[in-house]
Amino acid sequence: MKSPLDCAALNAAIENIHRAGMPGLFAEVRDGDQVWRGAAGVADVATGRPVTVDMRHRVGSITKTFTAAAVLQQVESGQIGLDIPIGRYLPKLVPGERGDAITVRMLINHTSGLAEYLPYAYPSLKAFPALADTGPQSLDDHRFTRFDLAELIEMGVTAPAVGAPGGTPGLYSNTNYLLLVQLLEQVTGITAEQYITRNVIERAGLRDTELPAGPYVNGPHSQLYEAWFGMIDPPRDYSVYDMSWVGPSASLISTVADLNRFFGMLLAGEIVSPSSLAQMQRTVPVISQEGKTIDYGLGLHPMETSGQGTFWGHGGTVWGGGALAMIRADGKRQMSVAVNLQRWNKLDSSGKPQPHPIDDALAALHRVAMYG
Repeated sequence: MKSPLDCAALNAAIENIHRAGMPGLFAEVRDGDQVWRGAAGVADVATGRPVTVDMRHRVGSITKTFTAAAVLQQVESGQIGLDIPIGRYLPKLVPGERGDAITVRMLINHTSGLAEYLPYAYPSLKAFPALADTGPQSLDDHRFTRFDLAELIEMGVTAPAVGAPGGTPGLYSNTNYLLLVQLLEQVTGITAEQYITRNVIERAGLRDTELPAGPYVNGPHSQLYEAWFGMIDPPRDYSVYDMSWVGPSASLISTVADLNRFFGMLLAGEIVSPSSLAQMQRTVPVISQEGKTIDYGLGLHPMETSGQGTFWGHGGTVWGGGALAMIRADGKRQMSVAVNLQRWNKLDSSGKPQPHPIDDALAALHRVAMYG
């Protein structure tokens, strides 16, 4: 029986990304019972230690799908109302008229109008999104900082609003998901980390996935190299980092195999109910952190190519690391990929990221993984 996966093309595609300048990456692609796994490059540029496909990795905002699923479980149990104002649950964190106007749904799909707190927490990023006026200095300053989530939320809530509650396009903001973290704690009586671990991670049978308590990645993992648009040269390792700057909105550690298992179960209705999944797949236009307008649901983001069907999933980045997990709407074709370099695009004279060979090489892997 002919394999639907073109393993030779996948092997070539992953090697091409390494040759284009990515220190190391690894991926798993599934089509029904067929599985391809591959890795290319190094986990440590100093020692030449190779990456392996079973490595644990910081997967950034893919965490948001886990957090959104946890909230929807509480919607199903009647503890949370999707269209109830957040001020009814957390009046001290989002007081007054905004608390009355911003609903739980608006937090999950980034249409709350609340600003991103990161430029306020990291002084050298204050000018974001004007990248040329930012710098990487505060990334080092906060390597072991233990942030207080309520203080981070206050930064986002007191910053100038970026839109009217419910207005579109929304603006992607981590402030929204930190509020969802506090909402989970309010209604469940346990920490969001505990709830997500018990009811999402363990329900899905994910053995190599966790929300970390400290700054280290347990088990086999890669260094994570941050370039900050060419301002850190050579790129610096940020694999040891206190993740309280994002908490359960982007701190998850996982593997490409666990990510594929999770998204497979999610789309099969085994993490949330089919009706909740349908809510997750109701999208609105949102401006991403890269400044692009994307469709965004409740912790899920669709990717469509004409005539090839829709893939659902999420991407994520942290300082130095990135990941992407996608699954076709019919649940049969899946891809998860992890990379150990971030913000490799240098800025041009106008301050915009320049194209880099890594971009085209990654896009080629995505094409062969999803449609090849």
